[in-house]
Amino acid sequence: MPFLGKPETEEKIAVPPLQALVVGSTDVLVVGGGPAGIGAALGASRAGANVVLAERYGFLGGASTVGLVIPFMSAHTQEYEFRKPGIKDLYPSDHGEGTRVIDGVLLELVNRLVKEGGAIEPSEHTGYVMPFDPEIMKITLQKMLDESGVEILLHSTAFAFEREQDYSTVFFHSKSGPLAIRARCIVDCTGDGDVAALAGAPYKIGREGDRLVQPMTLYFRMVGFERPAFEEYVRKHPEQWYGVFGLWDLIERATAEGNLELPREDLLMFATAHDSEVSVNSTRVYGLGVDTFDLTSGELESRKQAHGVSEFLKSYVPGFENSYLVQSGVQICVRETRRILGEYVLTGQDVMEAANFDDVIARCSYPIDIHNPKGRGTRIERLPPGEAYDIPLRCLKPLGCDDILTAGRCISGTHEAHASYRIMPAAMATGQAAGVCAALASWAGKVSQVRTADVQSVLLKQGANLG
Repeated sequence: MPFLGKPETEEKIAVPPLQALVVGSTDVLVVGGGPAGIGAALGASRAGANVVLAERYGFLGGASTVGLVIPFMSAHTQEYEFRKPGIKDLYPSDHGEGTRVIDGVLLELVNRLVKEGGAIEPSEHTGYVMPFDPEIMKITLQKMLDESGVEILLHSTAFAFEREQDYSTVFFHSKSGPLAIRARCIVDCTGDGDVAALAGAPYKIGREGDRLVQPMTLYFRMVGFERPAFEEYVRKHPEQWYGVFGLWDLIERATAEGNLELPREDLLMFATAHDSEVSVNSTRVYGLGVDTFDLTSGELESRKQAHGVSEFLKSYVPGFENSYLVQSGVQICVRETRRILGEYVLTGQDVMEAANFDDVIARCSYPIDIHNPKGRGTRIERLPPGEAYDIPLRCLKPLGCDDILTAGRCISGTHEAHASYRIMPAAMATGQAAGVCAALASWAGKVSQVRTADVQSVLLKQGANLG
């Protein structure tokens, strides 16, 4: 049997018996320190709960820092369609004077990052996205949690769940051996819905029919970028650049000369908080992000692709002659895995019709953005100008689990709806709502005993936007 690759047999052996060290008990346990987990921890703590946040890496931020997903995508409504071909400082240009639909913790984070010189404030100039510095993001998030009294446990990966009468326990792998944390309510912010799945919640993966998921991407940063030279090239060749996509003739020439194998249909770059740097999102690999073997092959393949794209930029694209790849993500970024089934399943129709719900706890206006699960191509479907849709609290309540809430990209929705709400600003908003609900549930006894109106009331006091 080969070491790498999915095993050909079902052979299993017993694991030696283990005992877990009980770290302690808390009102709310948040598992995952990405945007959803930050929102959940702050939402719960500011609602008055004792909160522990457990994260598998040695720093906070999730996709924004682990994966280098720069920038935050727009939290504003779209006012008109994509502009004609042309460059506007490498920012997306599909928004006019949009109205912000996500506030709360996200808005606080944006303001703090801008004040620290770690981000460019969202505006029409940036297409209402927010380029940021991942290192300043790490320390800013840590400060926000420290100020709110959230206890943090790093280097801990959830692997088991046990439900008791008064508490539920999540078990973590760590360098100190197995650890156990008891909590009255748990918020699953793992992205993959790991804790909810361990607790027996039903879930779906991929699109209907073939269960294929959106591809994974390894992001990377190029420094030494000379913006004036690049902008001059684009001015002379406007047909080669459309928003943040382009360089088609250069890609075609490099491909014909055997110097580039681009896995997607175009080259996608974003400006960052630094003028001589760009973030590149042009690798693409296929496989399931909760499968160790798919992740292994994806990591290996995507780093080859990143090297190829960076060499193309240096060799073919004006403004990149003296640039170099300074950093790639700690881990490949996963767009889609489990979607935990909740009391309501948000649909693509809900998104496109800008649906409203009585139990709204967050809003989003990002398009349905589906990277082809089988090859090249990206499907974009935008909401009507000026519109946003509601995300109901029921999407955060896993079926059969009255002690768990979900937040981020693993909440209850279809493949199409997920392709909109999977972005980090929406994850932070659903996280804040889940955290507030978890705090109330830790005192009420069960999630089902929490009144929606009470969750909404606390969220409004915390500055959330419920329309």
